[in-house]
Amino acid sequence: MARLSLAQARRIAVAAQGFHEPRPGGAVTRAHLRRLISRIQVLQLDSVSVAVRAHYAPVFSRWGPYDRALLDRAAWSHSARSPRLLVEYWAHEAALMSVDDWPLLRWRMREYTHGRWGTEIVRKNRQLAEDIVAAVAEIGPSTAGQIEAHLKAEPRGQRGPWWDRSDTKWVAEALWSAGVLTTATRVGFARHYDLVERVLPADVLAREVDDADAVRELTLRAATALGVGTEADIRDYFRLGAAQVKPALAELAASGELERVDIDGAPAYLRVGQKIPRTDRGTALLCPFDPLVFFRPRVERLFGFHYRIEIYTPAAKRRYGYYVWPFLLDGKLVGRVDLKADRAANALHVLGAFSEDGQDRARVAAALAPELHAMAGWLDLGSVRVGDRGDLAGELSRRVSA
Repeated sequence: MARLSLAQARRIAVAAQGFHEPRPGGAVTRAHLRRLISRIQVLQLDSVSVAVRAHYAPVFSRWGPYDRALLDRAAWSHSARSPRLLVEYWAHEAALMSVDDWPLLRWRMREYTHGRWGTEIVRKNRQLAEDIVAAVAEIGPSTAGQIEAHLKAEPRGQRGPWWDRSDTKWVAEALWSAGVLTTATRVGFARHYDLVERVLPADVLAREVDDADAVRELTLRAATALGVGTEADIRDYFRLGAAQVKPALAELAASGELERVDIDGAPAYLRVGQKIPRTDRGTALLCPFDPLVFFRPRVERLFGFHYRIEIYTPAAKRRYGYYVWPFLLDGKLVGRVDLKADRAANALHVLGAFSEDGQDRARVAAALAPELHAMAGWLDLGSVRVGDRGDLAGELSRRVSA
């Protein structure tokens, strides 16, 4: 069994996610986006917009400033000249993935016939499900509220403090999870549901993939996107189960597509053909849901970087901040910044800036400042403002102002 050092595994991980490549110069195109998605597979969706919504950020991290309308058109519009490139589904968590990959997750759609959560509500409302499908067929792409108004449905009585949803919303979400409905478009991030056959190409919907073949393909894609990973790493990428992945990994290793390797005593799988970079490369700000860092145990193992999102932590108990972006410098995670797009002040506000132990703060700040200015320009913000929280704040403020 081949042995890899942690440094080699880290370099492979960074390169597999595209950070070793130069950023495209000039205007980027659908072809650029198609290549990026074929590499990283998913763009996770999240409702938090304190800086920028999560699905836009990994593209910025790899390309630098780009026109977000390119991604919007690829995900939420369709024309004969510019067919839809991406579709939403539970590919990691809720995520954008390639339209062509829809058949690979049909087994999950069957598992979610009654939704992912609130299944008891859905089971009790079979007629409502039929009515929702009929309503969408009649009125076209619609929010849950528009569907509810069309059906003249009454909202549920007592609602919880977090799951504030009517029966219509629950059932519409279940139909989305089951692959009956999908997202036609988003307006203000509100999902507009439509019949899947009106959104996705007929040849994609007609393509059948055996469940075992689909899982094996997803396992291979996860391993490819990771470059090298443990079984747990690979399972997490598409949220697969151990019973699914173990036989898939055995088959892929037997067929020569994956190689069993040892990383500092831990068994892992290397994508055959993946080169091992000799040097550390790759500099970028990473949002909390970037595929390079969304599986926290792997981040800690490969980078020695303990990372937890603190959105749901009371403000007084947060260590770093509300929405913290790790900073990748020359292939290593060297710091983190708590960012907010302050539209009222026309500024990208760095609420806190922190370096990792042992890092040269001047070097980190010098590299981070232009990344922050690039992000501010991309978000149409006029300046970068640095607060006083964190050991990196003073040096970063000087560099940003220089």
